[in-house]
Amino acid sequence: MASVFPKISLKPEVEAYLQSVFKNKELLAALGSEQSELKFEALLNRLSHPPAFTSIRVNTCAASTDHIKKLVTEEIQKQFKGWPMSDIPVLEHPELPDALVIPVLGPRLNLQRHSIEVIVGAQCGNAVLRGAHVFIPGILSAPKFMKAGDAVSVYSDICGKCKRGAVEFMGPKAFVGNGIAELSRNEIFCSNNILRGVGIRMTEPVYICPSFDNFLSSFVFLQNLPSVVVSHVLDPKPGERILDICAAPGGKTTHIAALMNDKGEVIAMDKIANKVKKIKQNAVNLQLKCIKVFCYDGTKALAKQGIWDGQGPPFLPESFDRALLDAPCSGLGQRPNMACDWSLKEITSYPPLQRKLFRVAVNLLKPGGILVYSTCTITLAENEEQVAWALDSFPCLHLQSQEPHLGGEGMMGAGLSYDQRKLLQRFDPSSVTEGGTNVVSSDLNSSQIAHLIKSANKDTIGFFIAKFVKVQDA
Repeated sequence: MASVFPKISLKPEVEAYLQSVFKNKELLAALGSEQSELKFEALLNRLSHPPAFTSIRVNTCAASTDHIKKLVTEEIQKQFKGWPMSDIPVLEHPELPDALVIPVLGPRLNLQRHSIEVIVGAQCGNAVLRGAHVFIPGILSAPKFMKAGDAVSVYSDICGKCKRGAVEFMGPKAFVGNGIAELSRNEIFCSNNILRGVGIRMTEPVYICPSFDNFLSSFVFLQNLPSVVVSHVLDPKPGERILDICAAPGGKTTHIAALMNDKGEVIAMDKIANKVKKIKQNAVNLQLKCIKVFCYDGTKALAKQGIWDGQGPPFLPESFDRALLDAPCSGLGQRPNMACDWSLKEITSYPPLQRKLFRVAVNLLKPGGILVYSTCTITLAENEEQVAWALDSFPCLHLQSQEPHLGGEGMMGAGLSYDQRKLLQRFDPSSVTEGGTNVVSSDLNSSQIAHLIKSANKDTIGFFIAKFVKVQDA
C-alpha cells in the first residue's frame, strides 16, 4: 500500500544511527542487506501513520467488559449516525479480558480540499489522526477571513516551522482532514483570555475513529494495546505491594490497581509535579483507592538500610512484591509521528538514566519478586541491550516468559541467545504489511474477528517488554 504521509522526518545523524541499529551484523547475517533495508524503510513509513486500531481498557472494578462494549457501540452509532461507518465493530480481545479493540477506517485518499487552510501543531495533528477534534490551543494559523461555521481543511505542521497567528503557511505540512470552524480567526488569536475547548470540529478526517473525549471517564481508559499488555505481564495480585517507579500519566498505574481489585497498595512515583497531578486525577476518575502517588525522583527512591519514615519514598530495600519500570525513553515507537527534531545526543541520552532506575527497582524488589521493564521506543540500546546489561549486572535476575505474548521476539544484535529473545516481547511496526482497514460491519464471523485481532496485535505503536524474576539465592 502506498504511504499517505511521507516517512517520518529525522535528522540525518539520527536516521543513520537507526539504520545502523536495524542493519546490525546479526540481523544482516540472518536477513541479508536487501531484506534489512526493506524492513527499515517499512518502519520509517509506518511510524508516520497511526495504528489501524483504537484500544480501550475497561476499568473492571467499575463495570464489566461486556457492558462497556454495549455502551461504546451505542456511542459509535451516535457519533456516526447516518454514515456507513456507524456499524464499526467493537471487539473483545480474547487474550486481554479488559480490552476492547475498534478498527480505524481509512485512510481516505479522495477527500476534497477546501480553500480555507488551518494549520495545527504536530501533536494536535497526531491526535486528529487518532480520532480527536482540533482544540483551540493546537491551532497555529488560519486565514484572515475565516469565520465560525466555515468548512476548512486541516493540515499538520509536521516540522514545527509555523508561527502562531500566521495568516498562511508555506512550509512542510500534511493534510489530516476537513472540519467546521467553531470560532473565527479573531476569536482564536485576539482573545484576552486563554481559550479552551474545540476550535474545529472534524467532519471528514483522513482516518475515521471514534472520539472518546470525556466519555465514561470512570469506566474506560484509552490506551495503546502494548500498554495494556504490560500490566497483565506484571500480573499483580490482590494484597500485594507494587511499585510503579515512573508512573505518569497513570494508565498502567490504574490498570495495576484494577487487576488487584483495588486491594493492596500501588506506589506510583514521578518527579514532575504536573505529571503527578495527572496520575492523581486518573486515579480519582477511575475511583481507585489503593494508589498512593508521590512526587519523587525514582533514581533516589532507595533508602539506606534502617532509614525510613514509614510513609513515602525513599523506601527500604526488598519492600515490594512487584515493580514496573516503564522507563523514560526516546519514544521513537510512538505513532503517528511525522517528524522528530531531536539530535542524536538527545536520542541516545536515555540508557544511563534507565540503568539508574533499574538498579533502584532491583534493590527495592523482594526475593522472588517480579520486575517488568518496558519502553515505547525501537532502539536496541534502550531495549535488548538493557536486558543483556541487566542479566550481566544482576545475577539474581532471570528472564521469565510473558503472558500474554502478543508481540514478536526480541531483536538480534544485543548478543542475547535465541531462547532469551523468545522470552522478550517487541511490538514492531515494520512487521505491518498493510495500513488502515475498511471494515464497516459489526456482523463478522469468527474467522474475520480472529483476523482483525491478529492485525490489532501487530499494527501497534513500537513497544518493548521484558519480565524478570529476582531469585531467592543469588
